[in-house]
Amino acid sequence: MNMSRTRERLVVIGGDAAGMSAASQARRLKGPDELEIVAFERGHFTSYSACGIPYWVGGDVTDRDRLVARTPEEHRARAIDLRLRTEVVELDLDGQRVRARDVDSGEESWTSYDKLVIATGARPIRPNMPGADAAGVHGVQTLDDGQALLDTLDRTRGRRAVVVGAGYIGVEMAEALIKRGYEVTVVNRGSEPMSTLDPDMGRLVHDAMEGLGITMVNDAEVTKILTGDDGTVRAVVTEAREYLADVVVLGIGVRPETALARDAGLPLGPHGGLLTDRSMRVRGRENVWAGGDCVEVLDLVSGQERHIPLGTHANKHGQVIGTNAGGGYATFPGVVGTAVSKVCDLEIARTGLREKDAHRVGLRFESVTIESTSRAGYYPNASPMTVKMLAEHRTGRLLGVQIVGREGAGKRVDVAAVALTAGMTVEQMTALDLGYAPPFSPVWDPVLVAARKASAKIRSTV
Repeated sequence: MNMSRTRERLVVIGGDAAGMSAASQARRLKGPDELEIVAFERGHFTSYSACGIPYWVGGDVTDRDRLVARTPEEHRARAIDLRLRTEVVELDLDGQRVRARDVDSGEESWTSYDKLVIATGARPIRPNMPGADAAGVHGVQTLDDGQALLDTLDRTRGRRAVVVGAGYIGVEMAEALIKRGYEVTVVNRGSEPMSTLDPDMGRLVHDAMEGLGITMVNDAEVTKILTGDDGTVRAVVTEAREYLADVVVLGIGVRPETALARDAGLPLGPHGGLLTDRSMRVRGRENVWAGGDCVEVLDLVSGQERHIPLGTHANKHGQVIGTNAGGGYATFPGVVGTAVSKVCDLEIARTGLREKDAHRVGLRFESVTIESTSRAGYYPNASPMTVKMLAEHRTGRLLGVQIVGREGAGKRVDVAAVALTAGMTVEQMTALDLGYAPPFSPVWDPVLVAARKASAKIRSTV
């Protein structure tokens, strides 16, 4: 501890979910007289829902401020010294200090710490190709990114948009742009959209996107982005052809923002994220924690480290970090990889391993796919649902579930997420006492129908 101060200082790098959750939780446990908290954020906003940006762009959320859970003023009112538009550019771990730069003035200063939280998030992947940084080409990761895209859409006369990539962000942004009246083409290097699903399930998403009027171009690699004389994007080029564009959105994915940590010599995993222990403490550093999109976490199904950038994880990381930094004790055990999204009224959900994930970690498995409905078949507005389930060969341990369907499909994945966390077999799942009434489910819930089929397949192979 720095003996020149009478209280400890916690420095937080990053003002969104993980960082400010950590700061807020630490403040709950220790008052200003015991713990000084300084937080640095390079953008204009704190504690916001990045997941809501596509819905803001598409007009479902009309007010940007509705995406903000807690304003800078609210944090400051709780005695958190929050410094916006200030980017930390260097970590001096031995000296226990950080060097920060004012984004607008360029002025730099050092701030010492007793405890440090790294919550630098992730950055959108920008392909290394000509034109990737041209005007009109946007990544969408922060509220500042979302505002920049909206500003471009407001001043662009043309109505042609190209989305590069068809993961969660790419699919959601394609729908948002359709809602804004754009002619949308999605260029995807995979065989089907939503690579977080197996291709057979991704095909269902493909069909739904085309039903919205989105042009899907699969198995296509973007080689360059062409610009006009004014430096603004005008087309996206693949090996086969070029697609005219007045705006381009990059939905290729994100990478952990860990340049600071790497330069300081902190341990990184195979996906470039910081490695922590269960208390979210950076491995080998007693007084440094990390959380959110900049870390790798334990996959409870495969037993390996993964990078899964989701706000649900980030908020939990922040709670754990804040508890530990504030003198308490908490742990984050890991994840099973649960996520849910939608295209128009098509709900898309997954948890656990895909087929290629199971192959990669050397697991033998059986897979089944079933068709069912969201409600009793005779009840009005029952909608179709496809459930795919993976179970370990011989043991029957549940490995993963994917669900694609209409209303009432997506959140059914939570049953599978709990079963995965508990290490249940598909046979054990068939006895789960789930809620039933005709308006909510068939007498055999679709997830249990899949579990029955998987269990029968396991028995037949033993």
